[in-house]
Amino acid sequence: MPIQRLNHAVLYVRDTERSVAFYREALGFEVVMALPGAAFLQAPGSTNDHDLGVFEICGDAGPSPAGRTTVGLYHLAWEVDTLDELDRIAARLRELGALVGASDHGTTKALYAKDPDGLEFEVSWLVPAALLTDDALAARSSVRPLDLSADKERYGSQTRGGVGVSSPA
Repeated sequence: MPIQRLNHAVLYVRDTERSVAFYREALGFEVVMALPGAAFLQAPGSTNDHDLGVFEICGDAGPSPAGRTTVGLYHLAWEVDTLDELDRIAARLRELGALVGASDHGTTKALYAKDPDGLEFEVSWLVPAALLTDDALAARSSVRPLDLSADKERYGSQTRGGVGVSSPA
């Protein structure tokens, strides 16, 4: 049987408490288990045991050079159900000074942000397979600025996203 989806990710961080507070405030994650220097968090509505682990290494650890001078992970991506939720998270990330970008990838509407350690993550809404058009599929080869107002008008602010589906069935 093939792999179905990513179950969880684990990040090395400078300060567990600071990271937990950020992911709670920014994305609504809740702690399901904590140990000295480690915490396991679950996303709202998730049925996973945990979706994110944070392990403290030390407060004076340097920034990750991944993508600049070494290979490594670029970002993690989480999906939201509706464009209204993506808009709400965009506002929250702006308030926290964490939002670093927003892009329209045709079949995916995406926000990009950085946590307190500078680790990047994405929050996205996927166009449902039933609403995909040839134009949306063709737009995957380019990156355009995100226009949430136009997307809400086009797809509906409460339309449930594709949940792991960004290509026709």
